[in-house]
Amino acid sequence: MTATGSDITSVVVERRVAASPGRVWESITDLRALPRVLSGVQRVEVLTEGGFGVGTRWRETRRMLGREATEEMTVTACEPPDRYVTTAASHGMRYVSELSLVPDGPGGTTLRMAFSARPADGRAPGLLTRLTARLGAKAVAKALTKDLTELARAVENRT
Repeated sequence: MTATGSDITSVVVERRVAASPGRVWESITDLRALPRVLSGVQRVEVLTEGGFGVGTRWRETRRMLGREATEEMTVTACEPPDRYVTTAASHGMRYVSELSLVPDGPGGTTLRMAFSARPADGRAPGLLTRLTARLGAKAVAKALTKDLTELARAVENRT
């Protein structure tokens, strides 16, 4: 699902994973393993020490729309094993991503990824930005769907 309003672009995708929320949580918070699990992630540089939680920061380099881009992510909310939220700011935009896990029958979890982008300065974007946002939202939805497929495969194939 994608939505674009006058000042925000949102994308939400979800997928059932044949594993417990605890196993899924371990995979989605293992930042150093992301380049091995997600084909779109080129590199991850963890910037903080200790376990995964509020304040954890990392630089993630992805290939998207034929270009490489690096964003610095910060965990702003963390409720293991239910959800975490990250924020990033780049190119005048503020990005918020939320990964949430809901038990889904015996031995299953629904993994949901929500992504939103809005101008960092709070001003309404111009026409060109709004048109680009529609195209960007479709690309983001496709990338997130691919991420979920690859995460599910990695968790389900783990012994």
